[in-house]
Amino acid sequence: MKRVYTGLRGRLIITFTLIAVTASALVAGIGYELVKRRVIDLAENVAVSEVRDTLEGIRVPIGALWPGDSPPTDVQISTLQKSLRVRNGGVVVRYETYLYPDGAFSMGNVPADLDAGATRRLVTKRQTINGRMWLIIGTPVWRIEPIHTAQPTGMTVFVFVPLTAEEQLLSDLRQPLAAAGAVMLVIALALALVSARRVLLPVRRLGSAARALGAGHLDTRLPVHGQDELAELTATFNDTAAALERSVSELRSLEAMSRRFVADVSHELRTPLTAMTAVADMLSEEADRLPPEPATAVRLVLREIRRLRTLVEQLIEASRFDSGTATLHVDTVNIADVVWDCLKLRGWSDQVRVNVPQGLAFSVDPLRFDVILANLVGNALRHGGPPVVVTVRSTANGMEVKVRDHGKGIPPTDLPHVFDRFYKAGARGDGSGLGLSIARANARLHGGTISVRPQDPGTLFTVWLPSA
Repeated sequence: MKRVYTGLRGRLIITFTLIAVTASALVAGIGYELVKRRVIDLAENVAVSEVRDTLEGIRVPIGALWPGDSPPTDVQISTLQKSLRVRNGGVVVRYETYLYPDGAFSMGNVPADLDAGATRRLVTKRQTINGRMWLIIGTPVWRIEPIHTAQPTGMTVFVFVPLTAEEQLLSDLRQPLAAAGAVMLVIALALALVSARRVLLPVRRLGSAARALGAGHLDTRLPVHGQDELAELTATFNDTAAALERSVSELRSLEAMSRRFVADVSHELRTPLTAMTAVADMLSEEADRLPPEPATAVRLVLREIRRLRTLVEQLIEASRFDSGTATLHVDTVNIADVVWDCLKLRGWSDQVRVNVPQGLAFSVDPLRFDVILANLVGNALRHGGPPVVVTVRSTANGMEVKVRDHGKGIPPTDLPHVFDRFYKAGARGDGSGLGLSIARANARLHGGTISVRPQDPGTLFTVWLPSA
């Protein structure tokens, strides 16, 4: 059974679906990344701006102490942490060799590259801590002297800004994007189905019309709609069908004329052949009393008259099959009697071995069965080698007749053509080349078959006839 997805309809739907899924994924992915970058950058810019503003306004005595200043106390450091801390965030301060962690946050949460860069300038990095996304801002603290010159203080701060709200926003954005992708997929499938129907309907009509042409309905035509490629293909199909109808009509006319000519000529030849046969019979009685040379000529004429009579009879029989006038007159007969009668009538009884069960009764047309058997046995005797064996047996649904000789056999190149009209295997013998084709036509008229295959040695012809 043909799978659905291997047809043109299935491939169109799959292609549309893949394009829709790819486009949806690209649009959703690019849109999500753009929004994500914008949201994160905005959060980062706000946090960095707040840290800078806070640090610019600090009053903690750190770095190169001025006259009367004392080193910052823990309370002052705590105040600085509090001023820099955002909601649910944390601040880690490092002053010279002192560390000031903030709750669960410590220098262990600061990446090494961020730590190294924060000693020279403000740097940022996003880091996942305990399954949550954080923005870490690291910066040295500078002190503006009275002459407005920035001096390093030896203090570095690391501000941990939570990105939970931004993550939630992005998470909430995924659902609408997924819904939009699903809607786009449904629309693409609907468009695929509609497009496949519009494309495949003319193709199906063309397929049905082609099958109708193959079945012999040569007047099949299709309506042409539109001016696209399918309309052009339909018009081409109509032109081709019309040309085919004309050609077939001409061929049928010529074939009918040829058959009628053969039939007419064959019938016209029967009358002079009858007279020639009567004269030949009289000459055959006098041939033995004639001188050698006239006797040889008479015998040659007699042989050729017999060949010509056989050829005419075979041509008439072939014309009956061609015109469809050949009929069966079925009767239940004893097959052994029919076989022996066929051999005795032609004088072949002593040259053929027969294996036929006594009492085997079967329904056949006796005259046509005789033609089949006579052609096969005569062919084996003329072109094969002894012994020639005829075997008949009953099968589950019919009867099988085998005729085998033990000669050189038919060349392999000739085997596929032995049932063709006027074909002579190896161009040998004096036959007409019609015998085996008439035998096959008679077997088919019974609803049976006839086949040939080589043996070692010889050739085997097998006839199978079905039960009535």
